[in-house]
Amino acid sequence: MIMETYQKLIELAEAARLDVEKAHEGNKAAGTRARKAMQEIREQAKVVRDTILQARGPGGE
Repeated sequence: MIMETYQKLIELAEAARLDVEKAHEGNKAAGTRARKAMQEIREQAKVVRDTILQARGPGGE
């Protein structure tokens, strides 16, 4: 389960790459898409973190 949630995080990051590159070049629309993608990545990173904590069992931290 941990690897599946982590793989989803990696896929989101890879999908955002083109928009991040375009935003770096000054494309404002790509910047908006990149910021949205970063929010999705942030949310997925939290899922990965929570999944890891659950796998550790009670008293996870």
